[in-house]
Amino acid sequence: MNRRHFLGRLAGAGAAGLAFPFIAQTGWAKNNGPALRVAMIGVGGIGNRHAQDIERLGGICPCFAEVDDRRTANALSRWPDARGFNDYRRMFDKMSGEFDAVMVATPDHHHFPASMLALMHGKHCFTQKPLTHTIGEARLLARAAAEKQVATQMGNQGHANLGNRLTYSWIKSGMIGDLVEVHSWTDRPVWPQGLPTPKGEEAVPGELDWDVFLGPAPFRPFIHEPSTNRGGVYHPFNWRAWWDFGGGALGDMACHTLDGFYWSVHPRQPSAFENTLETSEFNGDCFPKQAIIRWTFDGENGQPALPVSWYSGGLKPERPAELQEDRELPGNGSLIVGTKATLLVEGPVGENPQIIPDEKSREIGKPELLIDPSPGHAEEWFMACRGEKPLDFPKSNFSYAGPFTEFVNLGVLAHQLKPGEKANWDSENLRVTDRPELNRFVDKTYRGGWYFEV
Repeated sequence: MNRRHFLGRLAGAGAAGLAFPFIAQTGWAKNNGPALRVAMIGVGGIGNRHAQDIERLGGICPCFAEVDDRRTANALSRWPDARGFNDYRRMFDKMSGEFDAVMVATPDHHHFPASMLALMHGKHCFTQKPLTHTIGEARLLARAAAEKQVATQMGNQGHANLGNRLTYSWIKSGMIGDLVEVHSWTDRPVWPQGLPTPKGEEAVPGELDWDVFLGPAPFRPFIHEPSTNRGGVYHPFNWRAWWDFGGGALGDMACHTLDGFYWSVHPRQPSAFENTLETSEFNGDCFPKQAIIRWTFDGENGQPALPVSWYSGGLKPERPAELQEDRELPGNGSLIVGTKATLLVEGPVGENPQIIPDEKSREIGKPELLIDPSPGHAEEWFMACRGEKPLDFPKSNFSYAGPFTEFVNLGVLAHQLKPGEKANWDSENLRVTDRPELNRFVDKTYRGGWYFEV
């Protein structure tokens, strides 16, 4: 299974008819038994949430894959007969006929190969945010999911909450007017960033399959982190800080804080991106402690261009004049400024949107919901997997999550610009038009055995 460049096949509308040699699905089908059989890829961290969802919704887990044997106790306590693997490729080889769906809870660099394997085997797939590690992977995975016609969902759980539906409805109904500017921010990272690449090499713990953890990423030695109790410099907690494995604070949080906004403009993509924080210079390996990134969307129907700004590391936009004097901007949130009103979205997952100030809120009122309330994020996916709802019932399915992740990952790519630099983006053809040296980051090189021909 050798790596192959695929961007040429993706470019333009003509690529929508790509053919994929999928393996036929076996096992569970609609109304054929009560329990959905779900294989878990990654059982620590957010994988614990996946395990809770599977159990709560009446599913079972016949097998799982986890690189660190110290993190398997939670899964085995629920399903003691589940078969464990370090390498999910072996799990698919040995047990594909024993499960119907897959939940992916790995570091970002494994999202694409794990999810693509699930689709190639005809499995329903739930993958944590961001959907993929690169822009090109997001385009390909969304098209593969559409071709296979399985139930998919990205794990930005706030997509199911009432707050994001209110934000979407306020914008789409025109109640706040035409969009003028958008600001979104987070107090993350809560892990170390802005670090030099560590030197040396240390012994890999016996419980950790370091080669599989690296997976498609270039080889680098294991280094222990003595200042914390979290294990290594990269695993199990700090991987988001490093370009080869994650997307920094933006890759972690933008799929939450910008969800309500992007839902309202989907499937539009920016035409430009820039690095606007003068002190935020990326060393190419570890993301900086703070960043301000800006995307620009072309205006529609004669409207001016729409700037969308991102702030991390505790940075925030200027305090809006509409905010009451006794209030401060929250640690995570968004400001969506329209020609008629400003919407403040409080919280890391868009849970508390409100028009500011209070007088304007009373004048405008709440919108009629344009999207029905959700039974729950995991519930949406389970219901579609079981055939109780259509395959597009999960609202963060890959047809939405793919373009959303392209947008987010373009912001991650902006870290490669020097402070103050701007570049233009051709979304249809997936290329930076005026900075061709950046196009190598739209796709990436995979280690042998980790890119799956499609």
